Amino acid sequence: MATRAWDAWNYRESAEVTTRGKDLTGFSVEAVDGHIGKIDRTTLDVDSSFVVVDTGPWIVGRKVMLPAGTIDRVDWNDEKVHVDRTKDQIKDSPELTDADLDNPEYRHRLGTYYGDTYDRTLP
Repeated sequence: MATRAWDAWNYRESAEVTTRGKDLTGFSVEAVDGHIGKIDRTTLDVDSSFVVVDTGPWIVGRKVMLPAGTIDRVDWNDEKVHVDRTKDQIKDSPELTDADLDNPEYRHRLGTYYGDTYDRTLP
């Protein structure tokens, strides 16, 4: 099995987010096991990109931050973002508050959490 590094805060080339330069706000978000919400905020900052997802009724009153590296691919025609984590992994992520958006300690905690859930093996 080969291993691969995971870059939490940059979009994958396969997602084409940086090459298209299009804002993902409003796109639907799909975990590996189902719909989790809509993107409320997107950043394209090098080495610190993320999306904030409004989970709506799925997790009432909660928004979650997903590091850009969790985005596996984007369906540009259907405006869907596919992430490579499960709904439970996302639900159990560190709580996001407005103060956390620019908090380096929160980002470190979040990057570590999602890094620990990343499957580093290739088939």
